[in-house]
Amino acid sequence: MSSVTIKDIAKLAGVSHTTVSRALNDSPLINPETKERIKAIAGSLQYTPNYSARSLVLDRSYNLGLFFSTLRTGTSAGFLYEAIKGVNDVIKDEYNLIVRGIDDYKSFHQVNRKSFDGIIVMSQSASDQPFIEYAAEKGIPLIVLNREIEDVQVMNVVPDDQSGAFRMTEYLIQQGHRRIAIIEGKEGFKSTQSRRDGYLEALRKYHVAFSEAMSAQGNYDLESGYAAMNRLLDLPERPTAVFCCNDDMALGAVKAITERGLKVPDDLSVVGFDDQLFSAFMTPALTTIRRPIEEMSRAGAAKLLAFIESKQLEHETVYFNTELVIRDSVKTIAGG
Repeated sequence: MSSVTIKDIAKLAGVSHTTVSRALNDSPLINPETKERIKAIAGSLQYTPNYSARSLVLDRSYNLGLFFSTLRTGTSAGFLYEAIKGVNDVIKDEYNLIVRGIDDYKSFHQVNRKSFDGIIVMSQSASDQPFIEYAAEKGIPLIVLNREIEDVQVMNVVPDDQSGAFRMTEYLIQQGHRRIAIIEGKEGFKSTQSRRDGYLEALRKYHVAFSEAMSAQGNYDLESGYAAMNRLLDLPERPTAVFCCNDDMALGAVKAITERGLKVPDDLSVVGFDDQLFSAFMTPALTTIRRPIEEMSRAGAAKLLAFIESKQLEHETVYFNTELVIRDSVKTIAGG
C-alpha cells in the first residue's frame, strides 16, 4: 500500500493541503472542529508525518537534546529518570528526545542547529562549560539546568542546594546532634560544593565545631556511601548523625551501620539529599531534602519550546526551592 500524503487527507476533508498541515501541527489559526476532523481522517488513514520532509520545509530537525555532564559516574538512576520524565512530559510526541553524556563527545562538530532544534543541559560540573559556550555561540536555543552558569548568557534553572543542606544540618543540630559527619558528593561537582557550604554555614551559625575527621569523600553512589560510612564508624569517637549528600549514599551508609550490629536511628541518625523514589520505603524511612529535578526539567523544557517557537531567547536565572522532608531516620538526643 502506498503511503498516505497530506494531499490525500486534504482531498477527503475538502480543504487545502496547507490547512491539513497546519491542523496536524496544532496551529491556532485552524478552528478546533476542523482540526479534530482532519486529525480523525489522518488517524483513520494511518497517516504518519514525514519528518525529514517537514524538516526541509520548516528548517527543523524535530530533535531536542538532553545533555548530562556525564552518564558514566555520579549520575544516579533516580536523577536520570526524573530529568528525562520532566522533559518528556512536556515535549510529548512533538520532538524526538536525544539523551547524551557530554563527556562521550570527542568533538562537538555534530552538535549544530541542523541536528538539534534546542538543547537542555543538565549540568553537573564545570567540566561542561566548554560545551555550553559552544552551543551558545552556535545560536542553538539553550537551557541550562542544575548548575549556576557564569560568563555565558543563558536561561538557567537551578535548585537552591546550599539552603537545603543548611536546613538539614540545622535540623540535626536542633535535634541535639553536635558530632555531625558529612559524606560528600563527587569531587568537582557544583552540587557537592553547594551542599558542603550549606553544612558548614549551619555549623558556624550554631557554633558547632567542624572536624576534618568528620568529613568523608563519596562519589554519589551506593558503594561510596557504604565505604565512607565504614571509615566514619572506625573513628575513635564516632558521629551521632551523618549527613549524606545524596540518598544513594545514605542507603549505602545504612547498610554499613546495620552490618556493624548498630541501628538507625537508635545508635546513629542518617539523612540524605534528593528525595529519591526509594527514600520513603527504606527502613527506617529516610529524612532527606527534596530537590525538584522533575519540576525543573519540566520548566526548562517548556521554556525551550517557547524559545523555539518565538525565536526569542531569554537570559535569566530561576531558583527552585529545596524542601526538608522529615521521616524516621533521625533520633532526638539529649541537649537538643
